Amino acid sequence: MNGWMVTGAGGMLGSELCALLRARRQPVLAFSHGDLDLADGYAVRMAMERARPRVVVNCAAYTDVDGAESSEAAALRVNGDAVRRLAQACAATGARLLHLSTDYVFDGQAEAPWPEDARPVPRTAYGRSKLAGEQAVLAELPHSGTVVRTAWLYGAHGPNFVATMKEKAAAGETVRVVDDQHGQPTWARDVSERLYALGEIQVSRAAGIFHATSAGRTTWYEFAREIYRLAGADPALVRPLSSEDLDRVAPRPANSVLGHGRWAAAGLAPLRPWPEALAEAFSGIGTPLAAR
Repeated sequence: MNGWMVTGAGGMLGSELCALLRARRQPVLAFSHGDLDLADGYAVRMAMERARPRVVVNCAAYTDVDGAESSEAAALRVNGDAVRRLAQACAATGARLLHLSTDYVFDGQAEAPWPEDARPVPRTAYGRSKLAGEQAVLAELPHSGTVVRTAWLYGAHGPNFVATMKEKAAAGETVRVVDDQHGQPTWARDVSERLYALGEIQVSRAAGIFHATSAGRTTWYEFAREIYRLAGADPALVRPLSSEDLDRVAPRPANSVLGHGRWAAAGLAPLRPWPEALAEAFSGIGTPLAAR
């Protein structure tokens, strides 16, 4: 095959990436969870040996942040152990690996954006499991493994914050949204573009850690207000809420803003500002207000 292989291809980001690769006439082998269980080491090795892909992108993950607090072993099997087996299979076949990770590897307590080389200190079981996956990739593929952290992701496929808020805006609902968590809303299509770019440049320039989030920063509250505005609804229907008022098992990061210093060193541009991306993405997410 010698093209691309995408795991977690049925998810939001995997779907976007596969569509992009096909549009650019790249051979792509797409695996959803039902097609390939990454926890099955033998199945992973056989798939890699048969396909012999040039680039593997791992979008598969255990993503239940609250559920991981009581099922950390299950999260670790998918986000840590399975990633190590996939990295080993890539090493054995000479494939490059782009592995998706998260802002949850940080404790969220800093004021400034988190640079790529900041020391991870996860506060949650989910974050610990994702950090284990990062460490596995960098250990097994020190010269050809790439960790791509993203956060606050939205897109046309699957449930996400933009789709939910857009639906509530269409119904004229009043919503309460946290205003003390800061981050960077990021369009899955923009991330898929950067994944493609990383897979196409010289491997030595792509190895290591990159942060694929949109430029700028905001809060969930201000993000929701912008969604309501774009939907033609009154942003005043969005009311602020403190994180302390939420009944969440796992703590959410107060600061999920990531720095983007590695892109320039790789000869690539960082992602564009989040309001610009949201405006372009908006019509393709959920049901437009005018259609209701």
